Amino acid sequence: MTVGVGRGSAREILVVLALAVTGLLLAVLAAFTPWYGVAAGSPEVEVVEMHSPPWAITDGGELAAVGEG
Repeated sequence: MTVGVGRGSAREILVVLALAVTGLLLAVLAAFTPWYGVAAGSPEVEVVEMHSPPWAITDGGELAAVGEG
């Protein structure tokens, strides 16, 4: 069984492959580029630390963040 591939089919496969490679390159660029310093407008790259508030058990037995009314 022989299958013939025309010029249109080969061109379509090349377009799909080019789009796939472009998408992979953009994903790698987004994953490994340090964008967090630029987004805030800061000239220096900064790492932001996040801390959750300490928790306490209320009189009703529920958990509440310390400092909540």
